[in-house]
Amino acid sequence: MISDSVVTLEQLKAMLASRNIQLFDVRNPEEFQAGHIPTAVNIPCEGSLEESLQLPPKAFERRFQVKVPKKEDENIVFHCQTGRRSLTALEIALRLGFSRACHYAGGYSEWAEKEKQ
Repeated sequence: MISDSVVTLEQLKAMLASRNIQLFDVRNPEEFQAGHIPTAVNIPCEGSLEESLQLPPKAFERRFQVKVPKKEDENIVFHCQTGRRSLTALEIALRLGFSRACHYAGGYSEWAEKEKQ
């Protein structure tokens, strides 16, 4: 089931290009500040992801400046540095009922290597 929930670099780029993505970077804030994929929203996996995904919509929007993801959305993508924390984030999201969420297994390290000029 989770293998169906993996997004490749090409799929991620297509989603970003079409602006059809809710991209959540689950690294810590220091890693995020050092560099991140455009449009990604930082919600660290450790400590706050599960709580954040359960916030009321207005509270989520105030805290993260984006609309709260809906459980049926199919454009939710989690990523981290190398794919481990984003897999944990995906497992949390699936457990909370975000049944179509995905994760970008290549992580920021692959993105930075392939996309930075």
